Amino acid sequence: MLRRLLSQKKSVWGFSILLLFIVMAIVGPFFTQDPKAFLGTPLQPPGGEYLLGTTGQGQDVWAQMIVGARHSLFSALAIGAATTLIGVLLGLAGAFWGGVADEGISLFTNIFLVIPGLPLAIVVAAYLPSGQITIALVLIATGWAWNARVFRAQALSLRQRDFVSASIVGGESSLRLMFFEILPNMAPLLLSTFLGAVIYALGAQVGLEFLGLGDISAITWGTNLYWASNDAALMTESWWTFIPTGLCIALVGFSLALLNFAIDEIADPRLQVQKVWRRRVGRSDPGLTPVVRTAV
Repeated sequence: MLRRLLSQKKSVWGFSILLLFIVMAIVGPFFTQDPKAFLGTPLQPPGGEYLLGTTGQGQDVWAQMIVGARHSLFSALAIGAATTLIGVLLGLAGAFWGGVADEGISLFTNIFLVIPGLPLAIVVAAYLPSGQITIALVLIATGWAWNARVFRAQALSLRQRDFVSASIVGGESSLRLMFFEILPNMAPLLLSTFLGAVIYALGAQVGLEFLGLGDISAITWGTNLYWASNDAALMTESWWTFIPTGLCIALVGFSLALLNFAIDEIADPRLQVQKVWRRRVGRSDPGLTPVVRTAV
């Protein structure tokens, strides 16, 4: 699967962009100024001493963007991993054990699916003490349900396969069946779900912090946008206080989406066949009408 991913342009571009931001988040803060220090004239345009200018409080925008990447990226990865793990455990448990356990897990999952996740996260975060840990716990609590439903459906399908029946007859334990027989066959779905959860976590985390529900004294991409809005960046045309951070968020989401599309093509052979067929048809007869191309 990794070899097939590395052979696709989508995954190579997505992984390259994501790796660039991860390296920036790890190494970058050691080579920047203190992002909280009041160094220059407020709302100083980019150029000269400050590469991306200064904020409304005279802080270095470049330093805040680099340091904010560390907190926002690693929080999103941790939240995505936690929601995926909870979804896997509950989905596998419900599908494999069945009966009362499956009904109880399904009922619990349906309750969270009925309630809109992001509005619930906003309400809960507003009443809890502000901070990154609070936002992480809120997003984990509101983001696992869909993952559990998807993994349960896939596990139910795999449980009917012959190799699982043979393992049951062979006397393998339930945990070994779930984690060594069923879970490895869900690797593409697992990775795709994790990437989708990271995208959700990054967007929701930035959104909650932008609304002022996080720790506004911390340096994150969300708080950078919060302070830019608080300083009336649009009214003063101080584009450099929010566009660099917004562009970073968009690029990270774009890289994760590219990786997700590449995994979907690998997991679903029909998408790969359609892609190759369209390429061949386009080369053989450039004069095909759009209707024919769409039908193909």
